[in-house]
Amino acid sequence: MKFLVVILVLVVLWLLLRGTARRARGDDAPRRSRPTSAPPAQPMLVCAHCGLHLPRDEALPGRGGVFCGEAHRAAYEQQHPVR
Repeated sequence: MKFLVVILVLVVLWLLLRGTARRARGDDAPRRSRPTSAPPAQPMLVCAHCGLHLPRDEALPGRGGVFCGEAHRAAYEQQHPVR
């Protein structure tokens, strides 16, 4: 039991010293590799019928705005007839 406590204390000290050394070097966050082929960011648009946010490439244009699907475009255009 005594050996487990000693090992636990040593592990805690090692973690504290490692964190202090990392902060001294300026490495607050661990390094993570970024994906090299990340898709470019797209503006998010809001469906005029239900309010769902979706990427610009997935939005369907229609009378009165953009929509998340054909059913919402048809429902919106039915509820808002041309004057």
